[in-house]
Amino acid sequence: MSLPLTGPASAQPTAAPRADAAHNRRKILDAAATIVSEQGPEALTMNAVARASGTGVGTVYRRFGDVSALFSALLDDREQRFQQAFMAGPPPLGPGAPPGERLRAFLHALADRVIEQRDLLLAGEAASPMARYHHGAYLGLHTHTAMLIRQLRPSADASLLAHLLLAPFAPSLITHLTRDRTRTPEQIKNAVDELLDSLLTTG
Repeated sequence: MSLPLTGPASAQPTAAPRADAAHNRRKILDAAATIVSEQGPEALTMNAVARASGTGVGTVYRRFGDVSALFSALLDDREQRFQQAFMAGPPPLGPGAPPGERLRAFLHALADRVIEQRDLLLAGEAASPMARYHHGAYLGLHTHTAMLIRQLRPSADASLLAHLLLAPFAPSLITHLTRDRTRTPEQIKNAVDELLDSLLTTG
């Protein structure tokens, strides 16, 4: 007796593999992020990720192809999480707070993100220093920053000011400040507040 081709009995076989694939992808990306954070980007290999994630190396290759593609996927994954937080998360980072509070929360969160993921972001910047300004991730950050500036100062050149406010968060500068100059995240955010206060109090 054959099973019907519609309904719950036919949906279950396709739902489970998709859930398994998503679970494996999440494990691989989390393992890759841990390797980069603890050992540096040079330690990221497909074999290392397979061991750290408890996934077969063949699965890692099938999902991502090579290390370069894995790096890109990891960057995109972290960027999507961050965008979700400032676009739809709770205030003051997300909608619902005054623009000045949102901008301050956004810049603080951006500082934390770049500091936490500096090795990963630095590797991407080193591969193509100018590419970040044309990448969708940076364009999203710039659009959000410019929108908030425009709400605060309608007559200002919001696009230019947004670029200048985002400039201190270049991975190379953040790495220099935190490693070479031993600046703390709190010191960096305090300096960002001074820049922002100047913007908010200038006519």
